[in-house]
Amino acid sequence: MSDRSDVPPDWKPLLDELARRGDAARAMGGAEKLARRRAQGRLNARERVAALLDAESFRELGTLAGGVARSGRPAAPADALVAGSGSLDGRPVLVGAEDFTVLGGSIGPGAHAKRVRLAELAAAERLPLVMLLDGAGERITNALDRHAYAPNDLQSLARLSGRVPTVCAVLGPSAGHGALTAPLMDVVVMSEGSAIFSAGPPLVRASIGEEIGAQELGGTAVQVAQSGVVHNAVPDEAGAFDFIRRYLAYFPSNAWEDPPSDANAPDTGARRLDELLSLVPADSRRPYDARRVLELVFDEGSVLELQPAFGASILTALARLGGAAVAVVANQPRVKAGTVDADAADKAARFLEVVGAFRLPVVFLADNPGVMAGSAAEKSGILRSAARMYFAQAKLTSPKLHVTLRKAFGFGSSIMAMNPFDGQTVTLAFPGVTLGAMPAAGGGAAAGADATLQNALDGAETAATWAVADGLAYDEIIDPRELRNALLAALRIASARRGTADGPVHRSGVRP
Repeated sequence: MSDRSDVPPDWKPLLDELARRGDAARAMGGAEKLARRRAQGRLNARERVAALLDAESFRELGTLAGGVARSGRPAAPADALVAGSGSLDGRPVLVGAEDFTVLGGSIGPGAHAKRVRLAELAAAERLPLVMLLDGAGERITNALDRHAYAPNDLQSLARLSGRVPTVCAVLGPSAGHGALTAPLMDVVVMSEGSAIFSAGPPLVRASIGEEIGAQELGGTAVQVAQSGVVHNAVPDEAGAFDFIRRYLAYFPSNAWEDPPSDANAPDTGARRLDELLSLVPADSRRPYDARRVLELVFDEGSVLELQPAFGASILTALARLGGAAVAVVANQPRVKAGTVDADAADKAARFLEVVGAFRLPVVFLADNPGVMAGSAAEKSGILRSAARMYFAQAKLTSPKLHVTLRKAFGFGSSIMAMNPFDGQTVTLAFPGVTLGAMPAAGGGAAAGADATLQNALDGAETAATWAVADGLAYDEIIDPRELRNALLAALRIASARRGTADGPVHRSGVRP
């Protein structure tokens, strides 16, 4: 523009200077550092934003932040954070990407302000927020400068929670203040080779003398499978972008909108599930893979499991049923017979809070012998974790669709939304389900039951299906092959709730 002959002379130097400063910002850490990333097969921050968003849709904000050299320190192009708005599958979103080529992606005053600005825009305009992490956290030289305005994006993220969907991707090393972004957002995905920690190996070595590498400290093996800080691991950056697109497709843009539904999508109709009878054994002591049940019941290809490697005795997933976005919580009999341990309960509780905030219907598929028992379970806080999950499901205001497949004992039934007359849109069971305060065999032994009493307990457990049907503990006992059709019918009952979203779900009470 500055080279055009029709630019008035008084404007030309200003436009030339704007172009120069913009070019400097877009040059990021310089040609050498960018070439090094390309040689490693990694995208830079601007390429990541372009790969995530719809083509040519990105509009940057704060391009010139960090562009002024201060106190003898050089300028930091875009202050190591590429930020702005764009569209993702046609929907407007806000995005921020840490730029590791500029001072290790560290957070300076300009980046702090941009992070707050993104969160505030997300709240004001009711748009999803995506953050791409690859940085060293707080910039050490911040201590040398004092600014009258010191915004805190973590406060803004906390206020944003439950108002719009938020997604975080860890695409390199992420430490300190930047890493704290992740647990404050709804879902976190991480590419292999990345790492996230409160402090990186050099600081760990300096502070406590521990010698440890980045992967051992905060790689996927730690943060996905052990801590549960990160929900899903993906092979590379492209996998992370695909996950973000898939995840956001199940959610409305904000808490004032209904969850998405597409009646014209493929595989939205009714169908019998004849395969289910061979997939789920009638004998509740025999395991099966609940993932295959989800694939069979819900619309073909629509299941997106979250946190598959953590708390594995419960599955948490997003899916579509008749084209409508739904959430799924299912016991996994292949792992610990479906017994709910502390990790599984904590995972499910947080999942229910997230999907409940955006009013997704929740399908509960119960098949467990209760919550975990034993000294290790008690030391893990199983009572608190199980109560936390119960609290989360009891507070749901979205439709709850419960199905007991084979068994549900003790508190394991309550946390899976089985309690009668607990606000469910529908409660269903397969014939032959076994129920009670505890399994008859273990309960009888604990009570010192003689043979006569034990036989009576066993008989009561076996007859539980018909007894609870007689008292309407379930709305209906169904042929397993009709499971999908029964759930579709329940969603139709709940369809009157659509169009009633009027803002964030009110949460009261103290979470256990």
